[in-house]
Amino acid sequence: MTLKLSKNIDDQDAAYAALIDAHQGLSEAHSIALNARLVLILCNQIGDLDIIKQAIQLACKEN
Repeated sequence: MTLKLSKNIDDQDAAYAALIDAHQGLSEAHSIALNARLVLILCNQIGDLDIIKQAIQLACKEN
């Protein structure tokens, strides 16, 4: 399995809106906690440690 870098979500705008909506009304601390839980849930969904590590490396390069 390799990290998917091309579009893989049918409706990217709706996915982004759902993420933004989930943060509405949250304090900064609660928003950070939501992101952490979401990351762990999605890592579990991926289930491949090598892919997760590749994604982490890619995200670190974006800073």
